[in-house]
Amino acid sequence: MVSLNIDMKLNDSLGFCLWLIIYFFFLLSMNAQPKGYLYDESKVRPYKLPDLLVCLDGTKIKTAEDWVKYRRPEVKRLFEDFVYGRSPSNNGYLKFEVIDEFKNALNGKAIRKQVTIYLGNMTKSLGINLLIYSPVSHEVGAPCFLAMNFNGNHTVHSDPAILVSKTWVRNRNGIKNNQAREQDRGNAAPRWAIDEIIDRGYAFATLYYGDVDPDYEDGYENGVHGLFSMNDSLKSNQYNWASIGAWAWGLSRCLDYLEKDVLVDAKRVAVMGHSRLGKASLWAGARDERFAMVISNNSGCGGAALSRRRFGETVERINTSFPHWFCEKFKQYNGNEDNCPIDQHMLLALSAPRPIYIASAEKDLWADPKGEFLAAINAEPVYRLFGYKFGAKKVPRLNEPVHGHIGYHIRKGKHDVTSYDWKQYLDFADLHLK
Repeated sequence: MVSLNIDMKLNDSLGFCLWLIIYFFFLLSMNAQPKGYLYDESKVRPYKLPDLLVCLDGTKIKTAEDWVKYRRPEVKRLFEDFVYGRSPSNNGYLKFEVIDEFKNALNGKAIRKQVTIYLGNMTKSLGINLLIYSPVSHEVGAPCFLAMNFNGNHTVHSDPAILVSKTWVRNRNGIKNNQAREQDRGNAAPRWAIDEIIDRGYAFATLYYGDVDPDYEDGYENGVHGLFSMNDSLKSNQYNWASIGAWAWGLSRCLDYLEKDVLVDAKRVAVMGHSRLGKASLWAGARDERFAMVISNNSGCGGAALSRRRFGETVERINTSFPHWFCEKFKQYNGNEDNCPIDQHMLLALSAPRPIYIASAEKDLWADPKGEFLAAINAEPVYRLFGYKFGAKKVPRLNEPVHGHIGYHIRKGKHDVTSYDWKQYLDFADLHLK
């Protein structure tokens, strides 16, 4: 009996020690970088960026006029052909219907308006639901932030009158055709700072990105792709627009409406996006020069971060995980970034001379904060043609923003949109939109 008890205690001790060892290595694995991904700055390989101010035929750009006439159209076409795809030149049928207008929203300080933007052709139609809050202090002509949201307009604020999305919404497991839920109302409100935006004298407009195009590979069957002729030959076209191109296109259709709404000054609209929607906002600002300001929040690979650094998320990884985001041609640069004729500093330069803001987060290494900063500083030569400067030579310290004509900050924390980010965007807008 005594021997048995000793053996049992010994086995329990060994089991406990084994459990501790397993748990220790589990914790190490949780904090380690993903296998095959670079998070060590000292191991970034040398690279050479394409020259912003040299045309494909070797012509050197020396003036703002030359940039606008020669190089800008060339760079824009390169992004269409090799990254985001070619969006339709014909915007098709457009109709606007005001569903709701309330002049005593947000405890009396805002006007709320909900509008359906109908897109389509002779046989198909699609509705985008646009939610607008405008300060009562600006009954006409308020400057405005326009942004897409991830889970439905009803999630951006607890206002019970916001319509619940009836389109596909993603859940945490990415399941298709998941339905929006009333209990999700306001659950993303901390990300949007709507009350602060109104208090500062700005309007806020948002739409659910799934209204424009669902965020999964669907063979160009749904969303706005389904409104245009998409036969099999077009579907296999390497230059065809994909989801990021569609989301950017949808932002421009919302601007079409804002141009007709007296609540908003459509000449002072800032397009803003976070993460994959930051990529879309950058491309929307590049394509559509009506946007007065462009804001990218933690947009990373395929957004503000330089692809050639191969730091964090890479071109190959993003094309593998999200094959529907970029045109087919972009996949030929999987692991082959140095041969791409463009890099993301050139995307930022397409917004010149309009002000642009790039935001990074310290712990968001997957989005490569340093690569986002380097894209901004390498876009500066084009801004200098117009007489504007960035104002930074090296990555600023945490929470010390740079507000030149190019704005930038890296804040403490993770991949998210915070009240700190919004304070910077509002301060930046005060400089450029007021």
